[in-house]
Amino acid sequence: MSTSLDGLQFPINSASNKASTSQTGKEIIAEALSIVDNKSSMDALTEKNWRKNYPIYFKALVEHGIRSTNNPITIAKQGLHKAHHSFDFYRNGQRYLLKDIMNDVDTADLHTVQLRGESDAAPEWYVPYKGQKLQGQALLDQIQTWQDAGIIELSHADALRAAQAHPEWFNLSDRTMVLFGAGSEAGPLTWLSKWKANIVAVDLPNSRVWDRILKTIQQGNATLYAPCAEKLAENTPTATLKKKLGADLLTQTPEIAHWLSQSEHQLDLAAIAYLDGEKHVRVSMAMDSIMQYVSERKADTSLMFMCTPTDVYAVPKEVVEASHEKFQQRSKTQQIISKSISTVSGQHFFKENLKTLISSDNGKEYGIADCLVVEQGPNYALAKRIQQWRATLARHSGQRVSINIAPSTTTHSVTKNPLLKAAFNGASLFDVESFSPETTNALMAALWIHDLRNPDSVANPETPLAHPLELMMKGANHGGLWRVAYLARTALPFAAIYGFANDKLPMKKIYGLFKK
Repeated sequence: MSTSLDGLQFPINSASNKASTSQTGKEIIAEALSIVDNKSSMDALTEKNWRKNYPIYFKALVEHGIRSTNNPITIAKQGLHKAHHSFDFYRNGQRYLLKDIMNDVDTADLHTVQLRGESDAAPEWYVPYKGQKLQGQALLDQIQTWQDAGIIELSHADALRAAQAHPEWFNLSDRTMVLFGAGSEAGPLTWLSKWKANIVAVDLPNSRVWDRILKTIQQGNATLYAPCAEKLAENTPTATLKKKLGADLLTQTPEIAHWLSQSEHQLDLAAIAYLDGEKHVRVSMAMDSIMQYVSERKADTSLMFMCTPTDVYAVPKEVVEASHEKFQQRSKTQQIISKSISTVSGQHFFKENLKTLISSDNGKEYGIADCLVVEQGPNYALAKRIQQWRATLARHSGQRVSINIAPSTTTHSVTKNPLLKAAFNGASLFDVESFSPETTNALMAALWIHDLRNPDSVANPETPLAHPLELMMKGANHGGLWRVAYLARTALPFAAIYGFANDKLPMKKIYGLFKK
């Protein structure tokens, strides 16, 4: 078969000779639902407007996941099995199923380049926040403020407090931490480079990316291990290294997997790579394939993921009650404004957020926080769901898994979307806080360390969970989205309008009216 395609790809439809991301997405979600709810599964397969209506089916995954403690495992197994049998991998004109590439594709060896940081500073942790460097009591006060405001959950606050109380946790000279997408703006590279970690950095062969990574490492006290297609001399200057280092997750998937599996060290694998659009699904699948392969050969491997707050989650009953209370306690002015807009829009705007409780066979009730933003699209939702499935399944199988919800963050990938940028700018109107990248990085890096070091963390498979979905509930920093009065996507347009206007006009009066 002659083709110009290379690496991991969506399947090509034989009739149209084109890839359909919607069709593949529908089939994966349908298969994930097939055993727990056949009707939703069939509806997903026949859905005519997947791009608009995909939230219905992602919510169904969570709803049926809640009902039984076995369902999340079933859903994850079915979804991942279908995904690995759906995607293709191309090399030298040959097509392979993704599930077969680790054994069937001829691979070239990757070589390891090692570089030590030049600093001998002791590891320290602080949180950059609004121009301040929060440590000690100032940090504890801010954690409490976030908790009281419903920006973070108690479990997230407690994890940060534990990290603050255990500075010895941050000496990572005993850990080998693999970063897929090491140069990611939302990733922990900057912090790990200050904490004596052994960092295995996987990122594209791109001199600008590697220039940034190498400078970060040189300024810190960590040790870098980087992949390279050729064997380089030990004294190779960094000016040459930045042009030589790197491996592509999408085209060198089996090479990276084999290279990591040969490591003599225990590995902590972090799936933090992000790409726009359909590439995000592909890179999530690439990371998943590598994680699965390495975990099968190195049983002590731990996994790390960062969830997005703009997704749909099972949440504790207490969160539902808090959201309902916030809805009931809205100011008179806000009630009038929101009701008027809702009526005019045909009930599209300002729908109440959480109100339904779903019973589980464990005797508990849970709610659903549906924070999906349609504008982010089904590919983004699928990419993040794949990661949740792997986390759920891996922990169930006895692996340590750190998976925490990170807050909405003003990264470049977010702010380049004008609607999302404006919505985050206006989010304060609804008691939602978005964070700068440096704040998110500091918080989420500390959560990862907490999950690795604290034996009582839910990341530890020996820590009992009443329900598998509680893995994603614990440690959540959703920026307030779970506890807001309104369903997120029905308030987002108004937040965006406020955000756009706030950039141009003094909006304090409107803010004051809305809060009265």
